[in-house]
Amino acid sequence: MPATSIREIARTLGLSHTTVSEALRDSPRVNAITRRRVQKAAKAAGYRPNPLAGALMSEMRRARSGTFRGVLAILDLDGPDNRPASSNRYHREVVRGASARAAELGFKAETIVTGTNGISDTRLDTILQTRGIRGLLLLPIANKADLSGLDWSHFAGVYTDYLIERPALHAVCSDHYRSMVIAVQRLHEMGYHRLGLVLQAPHDARLLHRWEAAFHTYHEHHSKKEALPPLVLPELDRKTFMRWFKAKRPDAVLCHRAEVMEWMQESGARIPETHGFCCLNITSNSAPCAGLDLQPALLGARGVELLIAALHRNDCGVPEHPSTTTIPAIWVDGPTLQRKQA
Repeated sequence: MPATSIREIARTLGLSHTTVSEALRDSPRVNAITRRRVQKAAKAAGYRPNPLAGALMSEMRRARSGTFRGVLAILDLDGPDNRPASSNRYHREVVRGASARAAELGFKAETIVTGTNGISDTRLDTILQTRGIRGLLLLPIANKADLSGLDWSHFAGVYTDYLIERPALHAVCSDHYRSMVIAVQRLHEMGYHRLGLVLQAPHDARLLHRWEAAFHTYHEHHSKKEALPPLVLPELDRKTFMRWFKAKRPDAVLCHRAEVMEWMQESGARIPETHGFCCLNITSNSAPCAGLDLQPALLGARGVELLIAALHRNDCGVPEHPSTTTIPAIWVDGPTLQRKQA
């Protein structure tokens, strides 16, 4: 059913388009009785204002120009001070991609940090509404995100990680399952057959164990490839890793954290001569590694595209059926792997 327009309301009430428009903005230039009459009729007709159109007209009136640069908020719920350096590298790439794509589409993306400053939902809601910001791109958060205190009837939101439930928003994230399959296939092609997967339990659980599930399932369907039991710990530590490494004897290790290579070398490995290392997120590490580029800049860009599309549809509020858009990683060759002789 097509949305009711201001012109249709004006025609029904026998008023001018300008009067109805001013009344819906609660302008004092329209008398109070007429304002209430218009607002009541608009509510009954299911009229929903388009925030982009209103912002565009306001900008044109101020600047006397047809150029419009809407503002999107990139919400950092943790803050850089509360993340390890590895995570900050990843977040910066998400922001870079989001900002660049927003600019290409005529928008400015501004980062608002709530974690470090301790901004409450009520205060954040006021800041966003006062500035006319309707589009919110949420950066990944270490723990469960909770922005249920915002008045989401004013906002469209997209989360740049796998799962958010308070509220349940549309999300864009890496295709972790497919990415793991890409990595395992590449390692097998290079001649590695005893693969050791090392994960941090909170990270694995936050993604509903997709890394681990893909690793197990791939080996179940390729019986000629030996599946070693993954090492999954609340926090990786040198002693436990070295004990596992010596007991299971993997010829290649898959892990997010590049410092694991030092523990491999302490255990007698020479990388890449005797053992290989595959980084599951090369953006998070400063050391050059072979492995997966999760394309965080592309995730940010795709999130902005989804967000702006929602704003153009005036599709604000918590979605009835939240969806997840996934992007597979890209394999990147590096000095931590070499093709093994048959």
